[in-house]
Amino acid sequence: MQLDKSVLCYGLGMNDPTRIFGASEGLVEEFGEERVFDMPTSENAMTGVGIGLAINGFRPVFSHARLDFILLAMDQIINNAAKWNTMFAGAMSVPITIRLLVGRGWGQGPTHCQSLQANFAHIPGLKVVMPSFPEDVYGLLLSSIFDNNPVIFIEHRWLHNIVCDTNPYDFVPLGKARTVVNGSDITVVSMSYMTIEALHAIKFLQERGVNCDLIDLRTVKPIDWETIYKSINRTGKLLVLDTGFEFCSIASEIISKVSMDCFNNLNIAPRRLAMPDVSVPTSYILANSLYTYSENIASEICKMLKVDIDTQPLKNKRDNFPRDTPGDWFEGPF
Repeated sequence: MQLDKSVLCYGLGMNDPTRIFGASEGLVEEFGEERVFDMPTSENAMTGVGIGLAINGFRPVFSHARLDFILLAMDQIINNAAKWNTMFAGAMSVPITIRLLVGRGWGQGPTHCQSLQANFAHIPGLKVVMPSFPEDVYGLLLSSIFDNNPVIFIEHRWLHNIVCDTNPYDFVPLGKARTVVNGSDITVVSMSYMTIEALHAIKFLQERGVNCDLIDLRTVKPIDWETIYKSINRTGKLLVLDTGFEFCSIASEIISKVSMDCFNNLNIAPRRLAMPDVSVPTSYILANSLYTYSENIASEICKMLKVDIDTQPLKNKRDNFPRDTPGDWFEGPF
């Protein structure tokens, strides 16, 4: 907002006491209510306002406290924002960034915890970003805001209290993955919160002689195929982790394309870990078994590599606090 006066921020809870989990803290005080404002609850209308602003020279950042709420505005996103540039032969663009938060745990239930990145990635004209690390999120958001295409920026609620020691204040290009850990035994491709679970699993396995290449996608559309292919050509094995439902998922697309383009370099069939094709129950006891944890990732890697490693210590460590919270800092979904 300091770089460009055409950037506006609005959405439900933008100026409420919690400031969307602290993400908009201090904005209205610095930039005023003309550039930072709340709106009545009408998702379709709010999205239309943002598209109209974008068409007329602004760069709006529209925030929702839950991804699920934007389903009420899919016509605006799919038939207006995503297609406007094509319908006007490239003469007009819709530079809107839509921030959506994925909920999990704490009794969120089937309508407040959906990770629907594959739905948006299926639409031509949209870009879809899913940051995992605080040192990336700022730069990815900057690149999203100043991209001339509509960008769906999906944040996982359980990532909001992660901190970093490095200076994050720089642009991070969209469509460029990040190699988080280098290894030669297997390629693990992940996104969003799954990257954190993967890090726990990979550190555990590394101490036991298994070395994984961990790639954090950062952007799920476009996908950085070059980075993925280079890794697979070295390791010959692929495991994809997805926060969404496994059927027609981002993981499915990656495995499909890798199987077509890198078939001769694969030693075994690629595998995926994602949500099963069922709605997530409100009961945490029922919901916990649907999610992928670090011990599940470690076990799957061991199966693929045909190594016998006891992953029970990982499970024991995670069981030190409730499974429906990311840690002691978590005080509720909102």
